[in-house]
Amino acid sequence: MNAVKPIKSVDDLVKAGLAAPADRAALEAVAARYAIALTPVVTRLIDRADPDDPIARQFVPDAAELTIAPEERADPIGDHSHSPVEGIVHRYPDRVLLKAVHVCPVYCRFCFRREMVGPQGLGTLDAAAMQAAFDYISGHEEIWEVILTGGDPLVLSSRRLGEIMEALAGIAHVKIVRFHTRVPVVDPEKIDAALIDALRASGKTVYVALHANHVSELTPEARAACGRLVDAGIAMVSQSVLLKGVNDDPDVLAKLMKAFVEIRVKPYYLHHPDLAPGTSHFRVTIEEGQEIVAALRGRISGLCQPAYILDIPGGHGKAVISGSAIRATGDGCYSVTDYRGGEHSYPPAD
Repeated sequence: MNAVKPIKSVDDLVKAGLAAPADRAALEAVAARYAIALTPVVTRLIDRADPDDPIARQFVPDAAELTIAPEERADPIGDHSHSPVEGIVHRYPDRVLLKAVHVCPVYCRFCFRREMVGPQGLGTLDAAAMQAAFDYISGHEEIWEVILTGGDPLVLSSRRLGEIMEALAGIAHVKIVRFHTRVPVVDPEKIDAALIDALRASGKTVYVALHANHVSELTPEARAACGRLVDAGIAMVSQSVLLKGVNDDPDVLAKLMKAFVEIRVKPYYLHHPDLAPGTSHFRVTIEEGQEIVAALRGRISGLCQPAYILDIPGGHGKAVISGSAIRATGDGCYSVTDYRGGEHSYPPAD
């Protein structure tokens, strides 16, 4: 069944065959707290005959979201405690997040900002708030990189994106502008000449960080959209989340990372799931994650290896948590573990 309109409600899900009528009451309770949205592209990807479909698991709400674990928190990575003005998060000295919009074309069921995004969320910055954000960036010369996130910044019109880039173009100490988005995957036709032109600004290097978690998301249309960005001189990196029931398997993860490289998207971050409310059914343990990432070594090219990271709760930044392949044994010597589990001395003992 092909969707002709975006899905934005439980009624839409039932009509599209993505939810059973018997589950309506529980899903309405989920929808009352967390936004629902699937684009037609995403809806067409879902295999309704597969109860474990990895695309459905990411985007179709589940009653499990009503279970809040004790360790979960509304602001799991501490955005609010590092927000000097509305729309800005300044956690690291040389870069800031600019959250111009808190709306997305799709709503991931594991989103770490799920309490902030959607129609019931923080909305879009008005003109005064946007100017205050630009004034903050301009007044802090240590800011080298501005990262547009939210929400998904590419839901904005080309005109609005162009205005943002024009404002950043006038701030000399900003050299890098990065956009974090799902749009090339979930609405690839939006990546047209006008949008690509809007992303460019004189004196700025632009990166687009593509969020995808399963190789099925990289349809021919999505790959073509990424190709248009890269051909226009916009560098692309990936970010993914390690999710139980979606990609918590070395073979599945390897296919995704190799596909990124094939379409000229450099694997960048593999996130350990954050402690967002109602997301415990997505979380693997750190030990499980370390084993999965370690299994990628030697199995796929170094070009395909992401950094496995944890956003430390409370706003303390990211930590690389990949399983350590090397440990000191004393006197400047080390034991190195290869991808098969074999241990070797370095420098070689013989």
